[in-house]
Amino acid sequence: MSARPTPFSGIRHVAFAVPNLEECEKFYTEIMGMEILNRANENLVYLTCGNDNLSLARAKKPTDGDSCFDHYGFIVRTKDELQDWFDYFKAEGVDVMDQPHDHADGARSFHVKDPAGNVIQPIFHPAISGQKFTGP
Repeated sequence: MSARPTPFSGIRHVAFAVPNLEECEKFYTEIMGMEILNRANENLVYLTCGNDNLSLARAKKPTDGDSCFDHYGFIVRTKDELQDWFDYFKAEGVDVMDQPHDHADGARSFHVKDPAGNVIQPIFHPAISGQKFTGP
């Protein structure tokens, strides 16, 4: 067994694919009070409460009403820690879906699947990676 890297900083990234992107964006900003962190394009917007990241993507196909969950992200503090986790997952035989890659907003991530098929995104995100949760 390989040595496990530095612990994650928590689950502070969740992604949904929604059929009604504009309506959902309005709900999360106007009703829930979130702010737009980054509008990647007309089909993808990132929202925040300050120390988290909610991704809303336009669904590529109509949903059946059951769920629009896409993936959740575990935050790492640095890009080096992200690479450590990638190497660790590979060594442990985890189902790694892609290579670490950069995003236009300065983030860097990759994706793995848990044994049930849920998609997990280890992610370095400059807007939230260095912050500690200071909740109740």
